[in-house]
Amino acid sequence: MLDTAIFNRVRTAATRFAGAKDGNIAILFGIAVIPIITFVGAAIDYTRANSARSSMQAAMDSTALMLAKDLTEGTISASQITDKANTYFKALYTNTDAKSVTVNATYTQNSGNGSTILVNGSGFVDTDFMKLAGFPKLDFNTSSTSAWGNVRMRVAMVLDVTGSMAQSGKMPAMQTAAKALVDQLGALQKNPGDIYISLVPFAKDVNLGTSFANSSWIDWSIWDTQSQTNTWGTCSKSSYTDRTTCKNNGKTWTRDTSKWTGCITDRTQDYDTKNTTPTSTNAPTMVPAEEYVSGSTSYCKSTSSAYVQPVVPLSSDWSALKTAIGNLEPTGNTNQGIGLAWGWMTLGTNAPFNAPAKDTNNYTYKEAIVLLSDGLNTQNRWYSNASQIDARQKILCDNAKAANIVIYTVQVNTGGDPTSSVLQYCASGTDKFFLVTDPNQTVSVFNSIGTSLAKLRVYK
Repeated sequence: MLDTAIFNRVRTAATRFAGAKDGNIAILFGIAVIPIITFVGAAIDYTRANSARSSMQAAMDSTALMLAKDLTEGTISASQITDKANTYFKALYTNTDAKSVTVNATYTQNSGNGSTILVNGSGFVDTDFMKLAGFPKLDFNTSSTSAWGNVRMRVAMVLDVTGSMAQSGKMPAMQTAAKALVDQLGALQKNPGDIYISLVPFAKDVNLGTSFANSSWIDWSIWDTQSQTNTWGTCSKSSYTDRTTCKNNGKTWTRDTSKWTGCITDRTQDYDTKNTTPTSTNAPTMVPAEEYVSGSTSYCKSTSSAYVQPVVPLSSDWSALKTAIGNLEPTGNTNQGIGLAWGWMTLGTNAPFNAPAKDTNNYTYKEAIVLLSDGLNTQNRWYSNASQIDARQKILCDNAKAANIVIYTVQVNTGGDPTSSVLQYCASGTDKFFLVTDPNQTVSVFNSIGTSLAKLRVYK
């Protein structure tokens, strides 16, 4: 009986155990916990490794760019690249998870197509979870390349020479700053053609120089009707000494374009907002300026005590550029738009300035305009209202920036004028607009612009 009772109890217990389900989850979890922890841990370990790699990439990008800049400016030699790369990288890379980090830099000089700097880096991260699966570390590596010497730069300096620049030492401060910028950019040139700079002084109008007097793309009709120019020519009947009398009597008047002093007013709209090459077919858009800015103040004649100096096309003659800057004189009213328009025109390879042709097979070109003005717009060909002039200028700036022209703007504001909204708008970013409240700040601002331009010569 006792054996039967024991057997029955064992059988009952076995039946209950076989039918029990409450412990299955614990058993299955116990079986699955190791791969679950491994997968979750792998994600954590991978995230740490990816963060270390991303940080390395950012540090290496900056290192490569700074090395290229140093080579461009001549502050290091090719033999110093690897040591300098490690110095820059160690200062930039702060990730504490990375182990056994190594960095090396390779400099390759390519004939006719600039040079490159390749920076390689590698390291690993110790794993916390994946080592359970036999992976004690995660390796990573990355690289960055910068080009040096195959980026050429063309810069137009558009400088305000209006009457107000005679106040508070603004003109000499601008001249000192502009000359320093020529030296700073000129130092970047390693080979002929690397750097070109143009100079565009502006007031209400811009002086192209008298060499264009016989160009087919100039429309003289407005110039002919001005009182100042009414006697500048000869009549087919010599007794008629002015154009009005000559024409009224059916005679032929031949203008004397040698009297033209070279000034051009705003091009006819919408050419005033575009970099369109002047031709005989669009001649009515290119109009010689009147000889007076207002009243009896002559500002575009070489016989005046002060006049707008001619544009200097793109040049690498640093001495001649600095001489032209030193000759600038303050006179006339403010029309920033015409300065910008002709600054952009000087960068073109067609008429009227015919900038040197670009070797696009071997070089990348960066173009920039540096505009300095000490006031708000006051007068152009059509308007004496600042808001209307600003509206035209904004369209011009939109078009120039769309053509990949980088625009830097500087407002010299020593008289408490409002901060220029149009200069802020025209700048290619908030970091490219500068407000100067003391003329002595102009030199440091131009130095900052020069440094920024130097960075444009290197790229990843």
